Amino acid sequence: MHINRRHFMGGAAAAVAAATISSSAMGAQFRYKLGHSTPADHPFSKRLVEASAEILEKTSGRLNIQVFPNSQLGGDNDLLSQVRSGAVEFFPAAGLILASVLPVTAIDGMGFAFPNYDKVWEAMDGDLGSYVRDQITVNTNLVPMNKMWDLGYRQITNSARAINTADDLTGLKLRVPGAPPLVSLFQGLGVAPVSMQFGEIYTALQTKVVDGQENPLSQIDTGKFYEVQKYMSLTNHVWDGFWIIANGAAWKRLPEDIQNIANTVFSEKAVLQRADLVTLNQSLIDQLKGKGLAINTTETDSFRAKLKQAGFYANWRKQIGDEAWTRLEHYTGPLG
Repeated sequence: MHINRRHFMGGAAAAVAAATISSSAMGAQFRYKLGHSTPADHPFSKRLVEASAEILEKTSGRLNIQVFPNSQLGGDNDLLSQVRSGAVEFFPAAGLILASVLPVTAIDGMGFAFPNYDKVWEAMDGDLGSYVRDQITVNTNLVPMNKMWDLGYRQITNSARAINTADDLTGLKLRVPGAPPLVSLFQGLGVAPVSMQFGEIYTALQTKVVDGQENPLSQIDTGKFYEVQKYMSLTNHVWDGFWIIANGAAWKRLPEDIQNIANTVFSEKAVLQRADLVTLNQSLIDQLKGKGLAINTTETDSFRAKLKQAGFYANWRKQIGDEAWTRLEHYTGPLG
């Protein structure tokens, strides 16, 4: 098996982090696992480790949440299955991934819906976010924490050509997460979507199994995709965020005071992580350009028009329901 430097270093860092457990953590009353797919050196992962340490301290050593980054326990779809079964107790589930279980969670990831972060947080910290959180609680054996973490706006890289309008995507093979809304979005745009786990993307790009991929800027950078791609097009086609979700049975085992501490700490760290990502993204475009990517902006209207023609918005409105869709359009204006 070939292990490149990128995967070795990420795995080594994660192993050191996982092995560093204080004596109070070893004797914790509740020892829970949180698995995720983001590399250990990403701000998201670092804030999760901070949250775990703070929860351990504030619960006087009673709750130890061990964080496993970089897909150590499996990819996003695997981890969603594990948190539902209780094999892991916590998982930061992107709304688009959770949509395979509960379609309404895809509401934040509708194509070209949110024009900026002000609208994102107004919606997700407001009525729309409350509605989705309630739906998760009522309809699944999962418990979401109060605030979403930021995954970011998604951009497209590829090795074939710059993407200026929707027609430039026709015929490309792009890696897309196994999330129904993203798969259907790219199908509507004339792309051949190929699903695979995050850790497999670099090799697939390097060997030309796919022409390109789409991810937030921070994931493009930490994944080092600039080493095997020529173009990055700033499409901002979807914003998505993470719900920190707990297995319902595992959550109920925690005393109420520990639940309150965990929820509060995760929510406070969410706000800090959002600011981390804003700061990071401000510098990443120039950094990625300096690392060899040709970067261009795009014409949003052509993408929206093509999605509307393909029935993307009408289809997802049916799946998500008028109640959630009306809440979404309160913040975004009419879609489709």
